[in-house]
Amino acid sequence: MTRSADHHPVHVEGRYAENMTAVVEAFAASVADPAAGGAALSVWHGGEEIVDVRVGVADPGTGRQWEAETRAVLFSATKGLAAIAVARLAEEGLLDPEAPVASVWPEFAAHGKGRITIADVLAHRAGLVAPATSMTLDDLVDISGFAARLAAQPPLWPDARAHLYHALTWGPLVSEIVRRATGQDAAEFFAREIAAPLDAAVTLRADEHALGLVAPTTMAPETALLTSRTVPQMGELAERMLTAGGALPLTLVGNRTGLNDPRVLGSGLLSAAGVGTASGLARIWSSTVRPTRGVRVLSDDAVRQLTSPRSEGPGATDTDTTGPFHRWGSGVQLASEALTWLSPDSFGHDGAGGQAGFADPRYGVGFGYVTNRMAPSSLVGPIVAALRAALDDA
Repeated sequence: MTRSADHHPVHVEGRYAENMTAVVEAFAASVADPAAGGAALSVWHGGEEIVDVRVGVADPGTGRQWEAETRAVLFSATKGLAAIAVARLAEEGLLDPEAPVASVWPEFAAHGKGRITIADVLAHRAGLVAPATSMTLDDLVDISGFAARLAAQPPLWPDARAHLYHALTWGPLVSEIVRRATGQDAAEFFAREIAAPLDAAVTLRADEHALGLVAPTTMAPETALLTSRTVPQMGELAERMLTAGGALPLTLVGNRTGLNDPRVLGSGLLSAAGVGTASGLARIWSSTVRPTRGVRVLSDDAVRQLTSPRSEGPGATDTDTTGPFHRWGSGVQLASEALTWLSPDSFGHDGAGGQAGFADPRYGVGFGYVTNRMAPSSLVGPIVAALRAALDDA
């Protein structure tokens, strides 16, 4: 990279390649009020970082600026990272995605769930989208206990015949599957085998050091109002899905509550609550499709297995909408009308409030965008469009 962003007119800091100016401008425009929140963007191309920029404040309460080491809460972008770890375990022969969950976790077979496979769980087909009973924060951060609750429940539909996003239950299910199948802790495996070789500042279970670098997430008043009104209107199931049976607030975040609570961020809830830098996020996704810092975390064959479509079209409750709908591989979002990203080959995961991490093998790109100011819709569309244009013109 050859250009410094330190004197950008909206106070963007960092560095970027000369042909990425329009990308940085689109990034700067994604932060409406740099005094109310901040964001960071990283793009890796061909295994090299071509954009590493940031803007705004990491903590509006103190005025602390967003620095290179500042970490954001990744929300559901955490799922994509956990899915990479599972794909790596499968590639090493330690886990078979096509095997029934009950083959490694016998209790899961309760209520006719014996034919649900590990891949079905990864692709949101298990029918266990919410806890059947109310939960407390203590229940939420007890990941094995949370998983046991879900294993004891009947599914909402039989034999993985439908799909519906498992917003918060996905993580405990996947965590327990990994533990039962391999004897390993998923967050620890990710730290050791994925993040550490890349020197990526990303973790699925935050320790005290990581917690000290986190930018607390805030929500614009209009976004909070929209969320608190629309979620209850979606019905009781949706409310239980999005709050884990009442363990989290409807808005997901508050002052050291929800996904700002250190207990949640330190729990290893693979559904959400990972924390990391944009650069760390992007380099991990880059390493799934290109050698990055000399590391390739997945082979081409493992990527094909990870991205083989497993769920698409209307979800189980999508009876009154014509889409567009998301598409899913084994825990990753695939490019779709709902999520275009760079090309039809893109895969990754976004998160509430605007977070996004993805890879694109066609362009050889790893992309990471993080923010601490929750928005009602994705913020990365104009950034990705500018990136596509710049790469096509190169």
